[in-house]
Amino acid sequence: MPETTTHSRTPLWTAFRGQLHRARDARATRRALERELATFTSQSDLNDLHAILDRYSEHDTADIRRILARRAA
Repeated sequence: MPETTTHSRTPLWTAFRGQLHRARDARATRRALERELATFTSQSDLNDLHAILDRYSEHDTADIRRILARRAA
């Protein structure tokens, strides 16, 4: 009878699984943000959005700015 190998939940394995879950959650959040930003279609909407972004730091708004720049390209 063949031996069955079981993987114990080592700290490394647990950390790896946690990292995968966080990456999956981050992708889902980014996709939701992209969908929401896609609703800003008129130049007036985009101007308003950029005015709002200018009130916050580049660090805090980097993801939004990247998405908008990619759309404008």
